[in-house]
Amino acid sequence: MPLVPADLARLRDDHGVDIVVQPSDQRVFTPDELTEAGVPLQGDLSDCDVILGVKEIPPHLFLHGRTYVFFSHTIKGQAYNMTMLRELMARGCNLIDYECIVDEQDRRLVFFGVHAGLAGMINTLWALGQRLLQEGLRTPLADLKQAVKYPDLATAKAAVAEAAAACRASWALAPLGPVVLGISGNGRVSHGAQEISALLKPEVITPAQLLAGEASEPGTFYQVVFEEADMVTPKDPAEAFDLQTYYQHPDRYRGTFAQYHPYLTALVNCIYWTPKYPRLVTKEDLRKLYAPGEKPRLEVIGDISCDIEGSVEATVKATDPGHPVYVYDVEANRAKDGFEGRGPVVMAVEILPTEIPRESSGAFSEALFDLIPALAESDPSGSFEDWALPDALKKAVILHQGKLTERFGYMQKYVD
Repeated sequence: MPLVPADLARLRDDHGVDIVVQPSDQRVFTPDELTEAGVPLQGDLSDCDVILGVKEIPPHLFLHGRTYVFFSHTIKGQAYNMTMLRELMARGCNLIDYECIVDEQDRRLVFFGVHAGLAGMINTLWALGQRLLQEGLRTPLADLKQAVKYPDLATAKAAVAEAAAACRASWALAPLGPVVLGISGNGRVSHGAQEISALLKPEVITPAQLLAGEASEPGTFYQVVFEEADMVTPKDPAEAFDLQTYYQHPDRYRGTFAQYHPYLTALVNCIYWTPKYPRLVTKEDLRKLYAPGEKPRLEVIGDISCDIEGSVEATVKATDPGHPVYVYDVEANRAKDGFEGRGPVVMAVEILPTEIPRESSGAFSEALFDLIPALAESDPSGSFEDWALPDALKKAVILHQGKLTERFGYMQKYVD
């Protein structure tokens, strides 16, 4: 639910917005909480002009001419959502995508990124404990649970800190050698992951220090954050790395992340990726790392970004909180549910913020709140130019009356 009960009540009381909530048994907020906030529950949305969701809505539920606001996952041309987009077009709907709500500098304003990082790192540490247990090494990390199994984020954080302290006191992780947690990217998702990693009280080192062997103390946690300059290098040796050049011309760069693979115990992937950029981990990289007779240090990949066969090519499928991990079998090139097998454990839950639902919902609702009154008051029935929306919302309109707006006209090739 994109807006929490308290904010729904504020929109009604302070801004006169008429709101109903469709019942659901998959929501952290109970019907009683909504009722106490004075928000009516209503299954039939046919009298609603604007419908807000979170993730994709099944195409058969779309109502003609309505304005829908949700994460559509279409702007990269995702083939699996083109049927949904075509249905929105056929029904003359308006579509606003949270992912595209940005400020003047094109920085996103409404997002779950930090909370994905928080839950993703908790789950990665849990997965590491379970993987080691399966391999015969019982450590305090085995006492951790998935993020979704904790009543709130504070309890989860306390459990991580307690497990880390027990690891340090007992030297339980010493048989692994240094315990190196690599975090790719340094944006919001990464900051969430680092917030959890900090509870381990790790030695923070640079990628260069990692390659120089400075992560050497057995049983000690080390944290390494990799930014773009650490992951790629210009193909032309005469050129120096330049971030903007890399963004605009990634074909002029080659990936170098494989040099770090032998040093990592766990990799937490937090980067935005499209096919034009080099991968961090290829299937071939893992086949070499897990060659017969080798026992690599890499135990777990927490792929928070969750691009299928993307920056981590071993992410061959997304997972859910009920079945959060699998082993990527390097020999069979397939996913094997659980923790046992020749290959890394992959945690690729694509709805990570739902594992800490109250905290992530509260932050999302706060970010979205100020945009709702203007959206509720606006009239999309005229031309797109006359639709009086705040700039941040207007830039996020993918469809107006069933047609792609100019900003998203490039998507027509995917629709076709």
